[in-house]
Amino acid sequence: MAPDTSSSKPLPRSLEAPQSAGRKAVGFGMLDCVEQPDMRRLRAYRLARVRAQLKQRDYAGILLYDPINVRYATGSRNMAVWVLHNATRYAFVPTEGPITLFDFHNCEHLSHGLETIAEVRPAIAWYYFSTGSRTEERAKVWAAEILDLMAKHGGGNKRFAVDKLEPLGTHLLEHAGIEIRDGQEVMELARGIKSADEVACMAHAVSACEAGMAKMREVLKPGMTENELWSHLHQVNIALGGEWIETRLLSSGGRTNPWFQESSDRIIRAGELVSFDTDLIGPFGYCADLSRTFFCGPGRPSAKQKHLYGLAYEQIHNNLDLVKPGVGFREFSEKSFKLPTACAANRYSVIFHGVGLCDEYPASLYGEDYAKGAGYDGELEPGMTICIESYMGEVGGDEGVKLEQQLLVTDKGYELLSTFPFETELLPSRWL
Repeated sequence: MAPDTSSSKPLPRSLEAPQSAGRKAVGFGMLDCVEQPDMRRLRAYRLARVRAQLKQRDYAGILLYDPINVRYATGSRNMAVWVLHNATRYAFVPTEGPITLFDFHNCEHLSHGLETIAEVRPAIAWYYFSTGSRTEERAKVWAAEILDLMAKHGGGNKRFAVDKLEPLGTHLLEHAGIEIRDGQEVMELARGIKSADEVACMAHAVSACEAGMAKMREVLKPGMTENELWSHLHQVNIALGGEWIETRLLSSGGRTNPWFQESSDRIIRAGELVSFDTDLIGPFGYCADLSRTFFCGPGRPSAKQKHLYGLAYEQIHNNLDLVKPGVGFREFSEKSFKLPTACAANRYSVIFHGVGLCDEYPASLYGEDYAKGAGYDGELEPGMTICIESYMGEVGGDEGVKLEQQLLVTDKGYELLSTFPFETELLPSRWL
């Protein structure tokens, strides 16, 4: 029987307040006398979410290449970053029927014991590095295997979703009469509503991330480089069972404005701001996407630094107050904190975005971007996990401030998943 995937199903009492649950947690599986996340239940929930989306669209199934999607649907992982750019691991997930995972050479054993996967086969790679001049030949062998699975488990339905696929593969399947549909839509919508087990895993990832942030705060001093400071987040994440960090967004001093400059060998100086965005994939593959701005002492922050920090802090908390189920993404934008004119052109790309195994659906943009035809609408729902963003940097200004909070949307509003403190020495007196 398929598990209940209703978004209205309440979270267990112990997980209604993830912040409190995180503070009381002692580690997964260590106690038999308290409620713990159930990984088999988590996998069943996620797979049922995928199949519900497929059934709703009358698709025969979905072919998954994105390692994030493969993991979501099956719970199986292997060299996630490597297979992002080497198409040699994929999963065939029928709407009804057994899942076949195609894994890298001699990696079949990695999925032993996973109840979601009925069979593991060697992947047929046909990207140029692997096959060279024989690419088309190998792609035809690959297509024949996919078509055979569709014939066995598709019930005659030719509508089939794919998340990522090179043009040659698309042409071969379409030539055989397959109607290829957008698999990324299926997966983004499936991933959008989190179960209580997922929330617990995410809280664990946030805990690891915040431990890394605390280490960064502790070691920050004049004379160290941006890369040296950034390395501490990586080290703590890996030591605590995390996996990778998606970006290199840490900068100091004048490199904090405009935003999106990557960590470098620049030497951090006393009296400067250091801003960063973690984009961290932590334990259990869940993302902890938090941003903070530190002041590098000795000395005291300037009035301008405190002004920018106060604006970012105000934007975060103003927008947190808007979070509740039923609020539209465009409506959220219209009611959100209005940026000062001097900071508007340097605004961040979104006001909020979804977060799960990575940054994901949904997102709310600034009014200026909606006016240009960007963005989309929808509504916040209980069980969504999102990140509220702020970047404050004046056009032509010396420095910029980046802040971000991660939270769970509940039936009453929200619960914070991130607990890392803000910098009181950077806050204007009105916020103290």
